[in-house]
Amino acid sequence: MPPNPATLPVSPFRPGSMIYRVLGGVSTFTMLMTIPQVFRIWVSHRAAGVSVLSWAAYLFSAVVWLWYGLQKRDKNIYLPCIGWIMLDSAVIVGAFFYGE
Repeated sequence: MPPNPATLPVSPFRPGSMIYRVLGGVSTFTMLMTIPQVFRIWVSHRAAGVSVLSWAAYLFSAVVWLWYGLQKRDKNIYLPCIGWIMLDSAVIVGAFFYGE
């Protein structure tokens, strides 16, 4: 017997909900907090102490989340992942150029 649609639980993760706005804000905030790391590497030419392995893991995670977000067609997932892929890549490439 199919479930009664009137009794299905409502997900708090629907577009336009408060949690979607919070997730978007947190995602933007964390990317903004990563920009000083990118500038430190590319403007100051200092990448000492930057772990390429850690940033490669973050990049891998962003690629997997991008894939998932595209499958779900969820802009709250895949759009920030594009930003993260760019930031993570900038840190990794900069660490190779300017690392010790």
